[in-house]
Amino acid sequence: MPPRRAFWGHDRTIAVLSDIHGVLPALRAVLDEPDVRAADRVVVTGDIAAGPQPRQVLDVLEALGERVVWVRGNADRELVEFRRGPRAGVDPGDPVSPWAARQLGDAHLDRLQALPTSVTLGDTLFCHATPRDDEEVVLVDSSLERWSEVLDGVAPAVRTVVCGHTHMPYVRLAHGRLVVNPGSVGMPYGRTGAHWALLGRGAELRVTGYDVEAAIAEVVAGSSYPDAAEWADYFLRARASDAEALTTFAPRDGRSGTCVQ
Repeated sequence: MPPRRAFWGHDRTIAVLSDIHGVLPALRAVLDEPDVRAADRVVVTGDIAAGPQPRQVLDVLEALGERVVWVRGNADRELVEFRRGPRAGVDPGDPVSPWAARQLGDAHLDRLQALPTSVTLGDTLFCHATPRDDEEVVLVDSSLERWSEVLDGVAPAVRTVVCGHTHMPYVRLAHGRLVVNPGSVGMPYGRTGAHWALLGRGAELRVTGYDVEAAIAEVVAGSSYPDAAEWADYFLRARASDAEALTTFAPRDGRSGTCVQ
């Protein structure tokens, strides 16, 4: 029996980090994982800096050099738009994003503006929300008809699609393609910890635990965001349940009601 082929054609591993949202202690906890340190690539699938420690997170990832593969998320795009239009002067609803945009220098903004919306390594495509849109919502129980829509146009050679955006980890099969959502490093819904995924000869969902109390204190001490304490308490303690998140996201998945599974 021939050996199974790894995700991108070799016996290599990829650590996938999504939705860091400017939370430095959560990012550091994941980067300290032995399997992340040993991974051949670290792919960051968007929404990197929109949070209380935007500069620090970008600088840490930059220091890792070419080992990191960057993908742009909707929040990264919006950070640039707050500074360089067309969102200048627009009420964002979430005040942390325009604040984070103001903390970034031109080099940070140039980096985010130049990021691709998707990257393909071997037979695996990495994107933020879906391959065709950085804000589109698909969920673990999205219908096959919905998956057919969002995967339309993806090259036949792509066998695995890795996405983020909804902050909830899952692995499922859709029209013969494996779909992997690693969850969120910095803003988890449902349970605490920094969520990520390891790809190699399979797809493994991982969660890295860390001292939440110490992390909240570090965020508050290291951020000038006026509501840093409230923000960190809510998101690092994962006060939004997975059920609440699914109920909120369900109508954006094209459904008229809430999720049923």
